[in-house]
Amino acid sequence: MRKLMIPVLVVALALMLMSMFVIPEGERGIVIRFGRVLKDSNDVSRIYEPGLHFKMPLFDRVKTLNALIQTMDGRADRFVTSEKKDVIIDSYVKWRIEDFGQYYLATGGGDTLTAQALLERKVTDVLRSEIGSREIKQIVSGPRSGQIDPVVDPENGEAIPEASLEALEIEGQRDVIMAEVLNDTRESAMNDLGVRVVDFRMKKINLPDEISESIYKRMRAERETVARKHRSQGREKAEVIRAQAELEVATVLAEADKTARVTRGDADAKAAAIYSDAYNKDPEFFSFLRSLRAYERSFSDKSDILVLDPKSDFFKYMNQSDGSKAAN
Repeated sequence: MRKLMIPVLVVALALMLMSMFVIPEGERGIVIRFGRVLKDSNDVSRIYEPGLHFKMPLFDRVKTLNALIQTMDGRADRFVTSEKKDVIIDSYVKWRIEDFGQYYLATGGGDTLTAQALLERKVTDVLRSEIGSREIKQIVSGPRSGQIDPVVDPENGEAIPEASLEALEIEGQRDVIMAEVLNDTRESAMNDLGVRVVDFRMKKINLPDEISESIYKRMRAERETVARKHRSQGREKAEVIRAQAELEVATVLAEADKTARVTRGDADAKAAAIYSDAYNKDPEFFSFLRSLRAYERSFSDKSDILVLDPKSDFFKYMNQSDGSKAAN
C-alpha cells in the first residue's frame, strides 16, 4: 500500500502543477479546450487577468495575449488623388485587443503578424478611398485656423507661397481624413478582428522622387532669383549711399573753400585798408619803404645784372645820401 502512495502522490502533484498557470502583467489569457475558447455563462470568452489561475490538466491549453496598446508602423505606400496625382503617405496605427476570443479565432491562433496584416489592409483600403476623393492641396494642408503647411500646386509641381494661400481658399482636410479613417477602421476592425483602433496618424506626405526633384530644382531657382534680386537692390542702395556721401563731402569742401576765400578776401581788404591808411599818413615814407623792399629783392642775388638809367626813379633814393627826394 505504501508503495502505491508514492506514485499516487507524484501523479497528484504533477496534475496540480499542470492545472496552475500564471498570466504576466500587461497580458491576458484565454483557455482553449478541445480547440474551442472557453466561455462564461453569458457566452462571452472567459478572460483571465494577470495572476495565478487554474485549468483542467491535459485538456486545457492556455494562450496569453498582449493587452497593451500596440503600434503598427507600416511602410509608406503610394496613393492616387482625385487629380490622378501620386502621393506617398507614411502612417501608423495604435491598436489593442478588445475581444480576445474573437481575436484568437480571427488571427489563426493569436498571431500578431497576421493581425497587423489584416489591420493594415483595412486601413489602406479606407485611406485609399479618402485620398482618391480629394486634391493634393486638401490632403497636405491642415485647418485654416492653425499653421498652414507648405502646399504644392498640382498643375506645375511648384510650392505655393504662403501669401497666395488666402486667394486659393484652400480647405485643409488632413485632420478630417485621419478622423474618417480612424472611425471607419475602428468599426470594421472591432467586428472582424476584435481589436480596437486607438489612433491613426499620417506621419509624412511626400511626392514621388521624380516630382520632388523637379520641385526642389524650381524652388532652388526661385531662391536664387530672389537672392540675385536682393544683391542687385543692395548694390543699388550702396551706390546711392556712396553718391550721397560723395555729394556731402563735395558740399563740405566747397563750403570750406568758400569760407576760406571770403576770409582771405576780408583779410586782404583789411590789409589794403591798412596800407592805404599808412600811405595817406606819410606818402613819402611809404614810397621810401617800398623802394627799400624793391632794392632788397633786386639785389638779393649777386649774379643779377640790371641795365637801368642811373637817373631813373628806381635810384632816386640811392642818389641822395641824405635820403631826401631828388630834384626834378
